[in-house]
Amino acid sequence: MTDNKTIALLGQPNSGKSSIFNSLTGMHQHVGNWPGKTVEKKEGTFEYNNVTYTIADLPGSYSLSANSDEEIVTRDYIVKKDLDMVCILADSSQLERSLYMLADFAGLKTPAMLVLTMGDVAKVKGKKIDRDALSKKLGIEVCSVIAYDKKTFDPFYKAVENTIQNKTCLNAEGLYSFFKTSDVAEEYEAALEVGEKLADSRRTKEWIASKILEDDELILRELKINNLEKTDSSAKTTLRVSDARFNWIDQILEGCFTNDKKPSELLTKFDRKAIGPRTGVLISILMMIVALVGSMVVAFPFMGLGGSIPTILNPLVDAISSGIGISETISHFIKSTVITSLGWVISMVGFIFGMSFVFGILEEVGYMARVSYVFDRSMGKIGLQGKAVMPMIMGFGCTMGSVSGSKVIDSYGQKILTIAVAWAIPCGATFVVIPTLANEFFGNVGGILVMLFIFLIMFGHIILTAKIFGKKLNPVDKRTGMVMEMPPYHKPRWGFVLKNSLMRMWDVFVKAFSIELVVCIIFYFLSYSSSGIETSILYKVGHIIEPVSKFFGMGWQTFISFFAAMLSKEAVLGVLSAIFANTGNLTDSTTGLAAASDNVAQLVAASIPKAEALAFIIAVTFNIPCIQAVVSTYNETHSVKWTARIGGYYVLTALVLAAIVYHVAALFM
Repeated sequence: MTDNKTIALLGQPNSGKSSIFNSLTGMHQHVGNWPGKTVEKKEGTFEYNNVTYTIADLPGSYSLSANSDEEIVTRDYIVKKDLDMVCILADSSQLERSLYMLADFAGLKTPAMLVLTMGDVAKVKGKKIDRDALSKKLGIEVCSVIAYDKKTFDPFYKAVENTIQNKTCLNAEGLYSFFKTSDVAEEYEAALEVGEKLADSRRTKEWIASKILEDDELILRELKINNLEKTDSSAKTTLRVSDARFNWIDQILEGCFTNDKKPSELLTKFDRKAIGPRTGVLISILMMIVALVGSMVVAFPFMGLGGSIPTILNPLVDAISSGIGISETISHFIKSTVITSLGWVISMVGFIFGMSFVFGILEEVGYMARVSYVFDRSMGKIGLQGKAVMPMIMGFGCTMGSVSGSKVIDSYGQKILTIAVAWAIPCGATFVVIPTLANEFFGNVGGILVMLFIFLIMFGHIILTAKIFGKKLNPVDKRTGMVMEMPPYHKPRWGFVLKNSLMRMWDVFVKAFSIELVVCIIFYFLSYSSSGIETSILYKVGHIIEPVSKFFGMGWQTFISFFAAMLSKEAVLGVLSAIFANTGNLTDSTTGLAAASDNVAQLVAASIPKAEALAFIIAVTFNIPCIQAVVSTYNETHSVKWTARIGGYYVLTALVLAAIVYHVAALFM
């Protein structure tokens, strides 16, 4: 029988927590949401010496202050959860700054150890750390781990065992001395008296006193102090508390840390350009375009395979069916659901692999933080991080890619907000289908004007969506200025990036195939017709609700096409072809088993008025992008609720936009 221990990973963003978590747990992990919080929750298990460890990858934050949901969740977990120990992570390549979390943890009684990451990067930069001397000063175990190399984990496992067995806690006496001799010594002594009343089995009076000096919201609430007005004096006190912590860090590192190498002048010059107000924007946009193209190149073989799956497997299904006597109806069902889903999912995970690999490289070399810095002010106006500009640019290529790219967003709430906003950006498939219809209905010049009109709506949609979803996901009163470290540039760890990308691709494939299969089966029965589209459920429903759909500017034909566009934008022309040119049933037209007629746009243009056409174009453009985007959103948010909210919001706004456009256009067309 194995013992069970519970530990937590604590560290700043980009400290390597998630990488170590993935290496420790492998596929034995699950991701969800913290109860009552819009914060991502990662937990997993690993075994060592007949002991099962449940490990939590706590949200990355720069401190244990109560300034965000991430910090509150992290602190509550450490202070209130019955943990056996905490692993505090610090980036060896920028140790002076990344030890701030350790300094903020000092004073808590939970057993802890220090895990140094990015040791290979630190070595290249000439930085050396005496772990034994550091361990002696801190009074806890100190080990070094290279996240992608499991061979380096033996010292980690042994340090975990020793920490739990000996219940070793961080020696914070030196930090207390700095508080007592700093500019806030008098206030600190007074806070100690109050802190003694709140001290418990997890928190020392010294730790509580430091939080009182910082006007920590949670501590003040315990003291029954509400609505405390922040003054210049309190801000200065908070800064002095931070100074005391940094002074303690300097003392700890004295004699334990050396740096024998100067930074590259070439990289320093590039960095000035990369974070410049003008050059930084241009470089970032260029890098994002290159990343988009690079992702497409990496994903192309997978997407090509996904597109070829029906061509490869459908004849095989037909041959097997005829050989064992399976009816043509069942064979058609298998091709329309299982084979179609498999092809779509392979294409989908291929693009996700490409995105993860290319953006993983950008993140590895340390460039991503520069993008966030450059765009933070402009993106902050709509409540987003600077990094959100990357997935939004990717959205012009593929919404699924933009959703996948949102993984670079540190805050879970802002990740969901980024996804919601990115859905408003028309994807590449839209720019294939919509111009064809626009040019046919309104001519070349009119088609260009329609596309400009779409871009105008897009910008308005982005702002509106950010305001609506931002109220819950990133309220104005909780928005703070950017606090971040610029990680040093370094060579990418190719094996690490590749491994993470493959793991991510497989994880998405497992989850996505079942979802897409269920959706395809549902659509199959809605659109199946034995003799013409008139016998399909979708056709009958379309006719029944046509009085309603007419209000939104769409007759039953265009409304059915609008519905089919939720599965795939490419399906629009096929479904219109099935309706107006009688080229196949709705199922085959949507899943790609039947090709669209070459003159479908002409046939549609001759059958419906221009006002309806414009309303239909707008509705399709701003509808749910595709089923793959929905699945990707669920995979990133781990939330049925938020996926459904975003999906429902886009269906509703697409219909509202269509109604407005139709009724206004009908006055002039």
